[in-house]
Amino acid sequence: MSTPTKLRDIAHSRTGDKGDTSNISVIAFDSADYPRLAQWLTVARVTAHFAELLDPAGPPVRRYELAQLGALNFVLPGILRGGVTRSLALDAHGKALGAALLDLEL
Repeated sequence: MSTPTKLRDIAHSRTGDKGDTSNISVIAFDSADYPRLAQWLTVARVTAHFAELLDPAGPPVRRYELAQLGALNFVLPGILRGGVTRSLALDAHGKALGAALLDLEL
C-alpha cells in the first residue's frame, strides 16, 4: 500500500485577503511538478474542498495559471464572510485557507 502524497509535499502556498475575498497561490517546489498541479488542482477540486465556506449563490472560484512561475492562483470571493475584521468565523485569514488547501491528497 502506498502512502498518499499531500499537496504540501510538492508545493507551498502564499495567500492574501482583501475584503471578503481570499486568494491562494500554490507554487511548485520543483517546476517539473507544475504540469501535475495544473492538471490536478482544478477549480472544481478547490471549490469542493472549500464548499462549506463558500456561498453557493456567490461568484465562482477563479483560477489563474502562472506557468513561468510554476504556480496557480485561486481567487475565492466571499469566503471570508464579510472580511477578516467583520467576520465571526475563527481564523478567517487567507493563511489558514492556504494551509487547509495544502492538506489535499494528490
